[in-house]
Amino acid sequence: MAKFELKLPKMGESVAEATITNWLKKVGESIEMDEAVLEIATDKVDSEVPSEVSGVLTEILFNVDDVVQVGQTIAIIETEGGSVAEPVLAPVQSSEPVAAQQIEEQISSAKTDLNFVPDFSESDKFFSPLVKNIAAAEGISVAELNNINGTGKEGRITKNDILDFVATRGNASVEKVVAQPVAQVQQPTAKVETPKLAPVSVNGGDEIIEMDRMRKLISGYMVASLQTSAHVQSFIEVDVTNMFKWREKVKNTFEKREGEKLTFTPLFMEVVAKTIKDFPMINISVDGDYIIKKKNINLGMAAALPNGNLIVPVIKNADQLNLVGMAKAVNDLANRARTGKLKPDDTQGGTYTVTNVGTFGSVFGTPIINQPQVGILALGAIRKVPAVIETPEGDFIGIRQKMFLSHSYDHRVVDGALGGSFVKRVAEYLEAWDINREI
Repeated sequence: MAKFELKLPKMGESVAEATITNWLKKVGESIEMDEAVLEIATDKVDSEVPSEVSGVLTEILFNVDDVVQVGQTIAIIETEGGSVAEPVLAPVQSSEPVAAQQIEEQISSAKTDLNFVPDFSESDKFFSPLVKNIAAAEGISVAELNNINGTGKEGRITKNDILDFVATRGNASVEKVVAQPVAQVQQPTAKVETPKLAPVSVNGGDEIIEMDRMRKLISGYMVASLQTSAHVQSFIEVDVTNMFKWREKVKNTFEKREGEKLTFTPLFMEVVAKTIKDFPMINISVDGDYIIKKKNINLGMAAALPNGNLIVPVIKNADQLNLVGMAKAVNDLANRARTGKLKPDDTQGGTYTVTNVGTFGSVFGTPIINQPQVGILALGAIRKVPAVIETPEGDFIGIRQKMFLSHSYDHRVVDGALGGSFVKRVAEYLEAWDINREI
């Protein structure tokens, strides 16, 4: 008999750990190759971990709700054969970027020369021993650690977080300079008191329902976004009669030819991607005092799940897709979101987000920005309304298909001129839709 170590597989460039939510197999049960052994959850999606071999589960190394790092052994499977089965997954260290490995080597070689030891008791955050060691070696103060946005569970700083901070802080170079402790100069600071929430009264007939894991994450993201970005909105009404009529004319032909339904979503996504190319400073992120201008246009597509929660899969390089490719991408992500089959990479790397509040009949909304992006566009419901139509012979009243676009943007880096011009350009492209366009 041979023992196989089942490891937590790599799930995407930015995913370093996952939480075990459910063991589908018990110790002693048989497992077939590619059969799911357990369910895990990252900060975005839930997924299953299949077995790479057939055998019997002999040992479970982590419990439900434990946080496991990518590459860690999570279970032992006993297989038939006389030699120890080698796991296919390489150690976590080998999958890290070369730059990160160089940083760690520089850190270890410089440890003996650095005498700076941060006083971690000054912070109420939890720091792992590895994070503390790297901070001490790099001369990173507790104040700097507190400003790092952790990607671990409950905002915990992971090894990758602090290595990324080191890389951007000094271009990954560890200079042999003894870090000087910050002088204890008492500077006048305004004490910001956290507002106390009003107590919630619970009556005898009330039902207390605990939030599920995803709802807790969404709650945290929404509050954090409002605390991070200076939200401001611009609204514009759009006449989409030509686009509406064109879709009605071609949707059946499109479905027969491509095997895909043609909804309104890919039409809007195509126009938004085109507009971002006109206004590239909408396609940015903020990193302290720096603006990161994104090269790729990756559109997030907010989707409601059957359980009432929300997820934002991402269409990568949306500006490079034609309408057929956009429709296939939209339908694929929407279907996999509804069936819980999204992969962690499917929700990573978004640079701008579109949400269709009109699906539920809303005319317009004030969506919250999906961090670290700086803008999000809400699509209102398309309605038949009476409108003034201008013609060379004069004005008259007609029935038109109209909707509202609601653009939320981060006023820290996007002023009203840019935010308003962006949504106006989207409206202009939609109103100028070619009703004779070929598919």
